[in-house]
Amino acid sequence: MEGVASGLLSRVSPVSSSSSSRRELCSQASSSATACRASNSRKKGIDLRTDFKCSYLTGSLHGSFSGSSLRTATRDTIDQAISRSNFRKGIVTMVIPFQRGDARQQPPPDLPSYLFKNRIVFLGMSLVPSVTELIMAELLYLQYEDPEKPVYMYINSTGTTKDGEKLGYETEAFAIYDTMRYVKPPIFTLCVGNAWGEAALLLSAGAKGNRAALPSSTIMIKQPIAQFRGQATDIDIARREVRNVKNELVSLYARHTGHSKEKIEDDIRRPKYFSPPEAVEYGLIDKVLYSEKGQEKGVVGDLKRAQLI
Repeated sequence: MEGVASGLLSRVSPVSSSSSSRRELCSQASSSATACRASNSRKKGIDLRTDFKCSYLTGSLHGSFSGSSLRTATRDTIDQAISRSNFRKGIVTMVIPFQRGDARQQPPPDLPSYLFKNRIVFLGMSLVPSVTELIMAELLYLQYEDPEKPVYMYINSTGTTKDGEKLGYETEAFAIYDTMRYVKPPIFTLCVGNAWGEAALLLSAGAKGNRAALPSSTIMIKQPIAQFRGQATDIDIARREVRNVKNELVSLYARHTGHSKEKIEDDIRRPKYFSPPEAVEYGLIDKVLYSEKGQEKGVVGDLKRAQLI
């Protein structure tokens, strides 16, 4: 029996030795490959590779999470997306205010960041859903940042229409209006170009005494418009909804101007335009900010007194 056992051991031992040698060769090859990859990563300045070895298998099981391979591709994808979106028409993004500091410590800010840092919300487009979401998000963020300091809303918008074409719904203006009434900071409004239709409602919804317009701006109020299609029942439902929207607009204009609902309803039968002094007399705004040259008041002084700069 001892002879048989020794014979079997002698036959098995070469297999074990050859298997051990294969494991050693695989381990050496794996170690050299790992060292080579680590060397290449150090040359690139990135060393985020992790190797996992499984000792109970014949060879080594490697799983690499390489920052140089994954992060670069992700960064390139993000850069390409940003470069495309910066110049794509109709894309609206919100930016977070930058921190003050030395110019050598940070890149120069973009204009939206500078305005937002100074609590200026600029409505410079027609009221479409993307613009509405942006304005609401900015108002809510500025309330979170400081619920006491005023927010300055500059308005240059044609409302929900442009060149007679319907671009959005009046509910977009109602959403911004309700947010303006909900947030705690006072909203100082300033018309810097046009405030037509629903934009005029937002202009008049500012804090009393701090609703202003520049001398060359134009303000216009009108009733909502809509286009109907479909069967008679659908058209009747849509007609009732447009009447409800009109009644809501009339009520809000009456609240902020002090006029009766009957007068407002009669005035908006056709588009009614106002110069800034006429808008003051009508009650849509409180003051006109005149230019400095050849006028009785200075725009810089008026802006400072109105706390708009």
